[in-house]
Amino acid sequence: MATASSTARPDKINPAFDVWKRKSGPQEPPGLQKRQSSQRETSTQARKWAPLIFLVGAVCGILLTLLFCSHPTYSRQLSSPNDPPLLQTSSPPTLHERPATPQLSVKPENPDKMSTTEQTFIAIKPDGVQRGLVGPIISRFETRGFKLVAIKLVTPGKEHLEAHYADLKEKSFFPGLISYMNSGPICAMIWEGLDAVKTGRTILGATNPLASAPGTIRGDYALQTGRNICHGSDSVENAKKEIALWFKEGEQVSWKSALESWTYE
Repeated sequence: MATASSTARPDKINPAFDVWKRKSGPQEPPGLQKRQSSQRETSTQARKWAPLIFLVGAVCGILLTLLFCSHPTYSRQLSSPNDPPLLQTSSPPTLHERPATPQLSVKPENPDKMSTTEQTFIAIKPDGVQRGLVGPIISRFETRGFKLVAIKLVTPGKEHLEAHYADLKEKSFFPGLISYMNSGPICAMIWEGLDAVKTGRTILGATNPLASAPGTIRGDYALQTGRNICHGSDSVENAKKEIALWFKEGEQVSWKSALESWTYE
């Protein structure tokens, strides 16, 4: 029993110890109360100075904004919309925002634009008529976009042909040329369109069929100069003279092609 009493808890041995422990409460570590007091003082000082710090920051922000806006480069951008933007940023379009539709600019009519009413004289010679090439030759000019304003099948006679080829009268081949042109009917035509004289000569090909490019009338249908199928005016002045020689007043038909808007701008 003596051994058991010697190893028992102190509060069981001395009941006064338990009473003292309940009265004194838990013991705090040394220095804890001093640290808590310091933290409370710091928090109080922070709450005291917070409004002043906020006010100083706001004043500094206003001063910086005024200083930036008074800069000459930025003020010029605000006053002149034509200057290049310095701070302009483009925000990406939102999901429901439709992209801007580009505006189509209408070009003013060019006063130097070549007239679409230029006319040229084209004649299918007797060999072209005899070979049945009137249709294919007309098709070449129509598909290119030219407008037929006059056509007739004629046998003009020797005097008329001599007047037509008056510039070749001194040539050695002149008699043979007149005889050949007077040997059968000739299909005389007036074609109208943009740059009709120059383009018409290109469609016919070179005078010598062997020098004509494939795809031209003479390059596709002729072999010799003496049988080169067709004639075309070589200048606007000569076209006017030839038209006046081959056609009387009132034989031309003035009409508007339904395909004109699809051929010309």
